[in-house]
Amino acid sequence: MSYAPALSACPACSAAPLAQSIANKPASVTAVQLSLPGIHCAACIAGVERALLALSGVTSARVNLSLKRVTIEAPGLESETLIDALAVQGYEALPLDADLLNANQDPTGRALLVRLAVAGFAMMNVMLFSVAVWSGASAATQVMFHWLSAGIAVPALLFSAQVFAKSAWNALKVGRLNMDVPISLAIILAAGLSVFETAQGGTHVYFDAALSLTFFLLVGRYLDHRTRVAARSASQELTALETPRAIRIEDGARQHVSVGDLALGDTIAVLPGMRLPVDGTVIDGSSDLDRSLLTGESLPVHVTRGAALAAGEMNLTGPLTLKITATGEDTTLRRMAAMVEVAEGARNRYTALADRAAQIYAPAVHLLALVTFIGWMVIGAEVSYALNIAISVLIITCPCALGLAVPAVMTAASGRLFRHGLLVKDGTALERLAEVDTVIFDKTGTLTTGQARLDAGQLEEDTLPLLATLSQSSHHPVSRALAAALPDDITPAQVEDIRERPGLGVGAKYHGQTVRLGKGSWVGAEASPAFRMGTAPAVPLHYRESLREGAQACIRGFKAAGFTPKILSGDTNHATQKLAKTLGGIAAQGELTPQGKTQHIQSLSDQNHRVLMVGDGLNDTAALRAAYVSISPASALDASRAASDFVLLGTDMAALPEAVRLARSARARVLENFAIAAGYNMIAIPIAVMGFATPLSAAIAMSASSITVLLNALRVR
Repeated sequence: MSYAPALSACPACSAAPLAQSIANKPASVTAVQLSLPGIHCAACIAGVERALLALSGVTSARVNLSLKRVTIEAPGLESETLIDALAVQGYEALPLDADLLNANQDPTGRALLVRLAVAGFAMMNVMLFSVAVWSGASAATQVMFHWLSAGIAVPALLFSAQVFAKSAWNALKVGRLNMDVPISLAIILAAGLSVFETAQGGTHVYFDAALSLTFFLLVGRYLDHRTRVAARSASQELTALETPRAIRIEDGARQHVSVGDLALGDTIAVLPGMRLPVDGTVIDGSSDLDRSLLTGESLPVHVTRGAALAAGEMNLTGPLTLKITATGEDTTLRRMAAMVEVAEGARNRYTALADRAAQIYAPAVHLLALVTFIGWMVIGAEVSYALNIAISVLIITCPCALGLAVPAVMTAASGRLFRHGLLVKDGTALERLAEVDTVIFDKTGTLTTGQARLDAGQLEEDTLPLLATLSQSSHHPVSRALAAALPDDITPAQVEDIRERPGLGVGAKYHGQTVRLGKGSWVGAEASPAFRMGTAPAVPLHYRESLREGAQACIRGFKAAGFTPKILSGDTNHATQKLAKTLGGIAAQGELTPQGKTQHIQSLSDQNHRVLMVGDGLNDTAALRAAYVSISPASALDASRAASDFVLLGTDMAALPEAVRLARSARARVLENFAIAAGYNMIAIPIAVMGFATPLSAAIAMSASSITVLLNALRVR
C-alpha cells in the first residue's frame, strides 16, 4: 500500500502516514548471535559470511571482528544448524544468548555528550553578550543583555548541570559530601545571584562563570566516563556463552529443547562439535574432549563411560550420551560466573585517587566558604556582598582541576597505550597497574599461541598424501595442526574404510595395508602422536607449542624491571615446566583448576602483593578478576576480555613491560596535577577570601588552572 501525504501544517504531521505504514510492518526477524573465538582477519570474515549465506533460509550474516561475533538473520533455522555449517568450513562457533549482550549501548555517554554540547553552546553565546557589556553598553542595553543571558543560561544550566546536582543530592541524602556538592552549590549560587541582580537592575551578573564552570567539569566527567565505557560484566559474558539448547532423549526419541527445560536425571545426547550444556556423567559412548577453555589443557582428554563432564567442555570426536548431574546455577560454568562476580565486587572497592582527595577536599571547601561569609557579616558587610565573596570562594576553589587531574592524564596515557597495541578498559586500571609488584601468566593461549604445532619434516615424502587424508578427516586439534603443517601442494591419497576411533586416532585401508594416525600405543610407538603404514615401523610426530610473538621479550622486560614472573596453568606440570625453562627458568605451576588459580592470587593479595594477571581462557576469568589488575589478548574469549582491565590488541607481548612503565609515569603526572591544583588554591584562596575576586574573575582563574592541568597531562603523550 502506498500513501500520498496531504498538505499539513508541519513536517511532523506530513510524516505521520509514513510512520503509520512503518508501524504496521511486521516485526523484524530475531537475530541469532554466535561467538567466533578463532577468527582473526578479513579472510575469516569473508569465509564465515560466505558459509552462512550459502545456507537456505539465511537472509543476512554480519561478522564483527573486534567482538569476534556474527549476527545472523535466519528465520526457522536452529543455531545448531548454523554452527554445523561453520564447523564444516573449519570455523568454531559458540552459541550466545543475545538477551544478555545489551551492555554495548552507552546511553550515559551520549547523555553526557549532549549536556556538554548544550553547556558549550550556551557559554559561547552568553560570553558574546558579556563582551558587549564589558565594552560599555548603555544601561538599557546592559539590562537587555543580562536578561538575554539569563534566558540562555538558566535553561542550559537546568539541563547540563543535572549530572552534578543529582550526584550531590544522592550524597547528601545519606549524610556525606562528595566533589559534586561544592560544584552544585557554586553553580546554583552563581546563577541564583545573577538572576537576582538582573531583576534588581544590578551590574554584576555571572552567568558566563556558571556556564564555563559547568562546561569544564562536564569535559572531565566525559573523559572519565570514556575510560570506563568498554568495561562489561564478565559474569554476564560467561552466562551468555552457555549453550541455550540441548538434545534430550526421552523414550528413545531425540528432541531439541531449551536448556532451562532440562532436569536432574534427564538423558541428553552430545554430538561431535557440540559444547556441553550441563554437567553430566557419560552412560554411553567415548570421545575426546577439548577442555582448554575451562582448564587450559592444551591437548584433548579421552573420556569413556562413567566419566564426569562439565558444562562448557567441547565434544570433539564421538557421540556421547550423558545423564545430567547438575543444571542451572549448579553447573561448573555458573559456579565460575559466581566466582567472577565475587572477585568483581572485591576489586571494585578500589577508590580512585581523585575520589580519595575529594573526601578531604569537599568538606574543607564548604567550611571555608561558610567561614568567609560569616566573617564578612561580622565585620559589617551587607548580606549580598558577603554572599558574593562566598560564591567567589566556592568557584575559585571548585575542584575542577582536581576533577580533570586524573581523567585528563588517563585519557592521554590510554591513547599512547592504544598506539602500542593496548586498549584500556577500566577507569582506575592505569592507577592500579602503576602499583603492581607481582606478574603472573597463564600458559596456553597467553604465552603460547594455544595451537599444537607438528613437525612434518621428518616424514617420507611418499607418506605425505596419506597423512593429508587422515589428518583432514578428523576434528581432533592435533590432526588439524598436522594438516596445517603439511605443504599446500599435497594431494590427499585415496583410501578406503576410513574411520575415527575416539581416544585412539584415525585408521584406513590403503592398497590393502592398514594405515593409522593417532595415539602411540594404538599405532605401535612409544610416543604420541605417531603414524604407521602396514608393517613398517611407526614414526612418532614431534609435537610442540609455539611461543606467542614477543613472549620472551616480555619476560625479559619484566625481569629487567625487577619483577619475578610466574606461570600458573591448567596444563600438565611437564608441559608447564618445559615452557618455563624455554622462557629462562621462571617459576611455574601446572595442573591448576580455575579455583586453584584464583586461590593462589588471593593468597598473594592477602600478603599485600598487588598482582598483574595475564590470561585468556574461561578458566582464567575468576583469576583475572581476583587480580589487582589484569590483561587479556584480543584472541581471548569474550568473557576473558570482559573480565580484564586491558586488552592486548595485537599479538606482540613485548609491550606489556612498557605499559607498566607508562602507568607509573601517568601516576606521576596525576600527582603533579594534584600539586598544581594545591598550589593554585594556596594562591587563589587568600585573594578570594579577602574580597579581591569577583565570581567572574574566580571563574577565569579556575579555567586557567584547568587548562594548566590539561597541558601537563599531555606530557604523557
